[in-house]
Amino acid sequence: MAEQGVPESPRPPAGGRKMSLQRCETCSKEEAKYRCPRCMKYSCSLLCVKKHKLLQSCNGIRDKTAFVSVNEFTDLNLLSDYRFLEDVGRTADAAARHPIVHSPSTKKLLYYLRNRARKCNIDLRTLPVGFTKRRENSTTYNDTEKKFYWHLKLVFPHCHAEYILKRVPDDKALADILKPYIDPVESDPVICQRLKMYTMSPQSDVQILMKIENRRQNSVRYNELDASRSLLDNLKGKVIIEYPTLFVVLKTLKNDMVVLGQDASESTENSDSESSSLSSMEEGEIRDSS
Repeated sequence: MAEQGVPESPRPPAGGRKMSLQRCETCSKEEAKYRCPRCMKYSCSLLCVKKHKLLQSCNGIRDKTAFVSVNEFTDLNLLSDYRFLEDVGRTADAAARHPIVHSPSTKKLLYYLRNRARKCNIDLRTLPVGFTKRRENSTTYNDTEKKFYWHLKLVFPHCHAEYILKRVPDDKALADILKPYIDPVESDPVICQRLKMYTMSPQSDVQILMKIENRRQNSVRYNELDASRSLLDNLKGKVIIEYPTLFVVLKTLKNDMVVLGQDASESTENSDSESSSLSSMEEGEIRDSS
């Protein structure tokens, strides 16, 4: 399968040119042999494949929900969409048959969490049983302390690293949440080494982004969060599907993540006008801002 960044067979580009006539888009020296299933970049070797993943923050996994124009739509795209819908149907059917779905206590708990979030001006949405994010979510609300303890995912695209945090109090500042990961003094030595690119950079270069839900696949945008404010303050007025996922990027490095309001071609369309994709694979989707 072509799911890991090096497809098993070269594909000709849309213009009809053979891949042998294409230059590697990473080194620009050798003829291309491979094409990334996700970003469609050409590479000549495994070294260039890995380098392009690092530079483009690309995971090499084909995005099954990516936008394809009518002019470029082929029989392969139709077959891919058909199989994707079949997978969604099977997942939904399995979830509907799960005994927990019909449990009164489960429904009551989810309603309670959504209601509490609504009072905090947070639009919390939960997925059916069977979805990965639903199984992972450990978010709770402490009625005595009147605060959420969030299940939180931190993604560091430049280092291809992800970390799951549990029971993060909603009154904790984002800067304090990130300290054990990117602070050169307080971070764990193993994590510090893996996230060296972040720990060696000034704190002013660190940018925290969160994907805006309910947008079209060809119009993905991110909200920039304020590191000095609490998690609760940053989540207010936003849509959260199960739990927050924060993307930590460096302003000095190319990341292709378009921040809402900072794109010259940004239209005035309403972000709530489109239905959101529930696939967990879309979480790190990166769109080209150039």
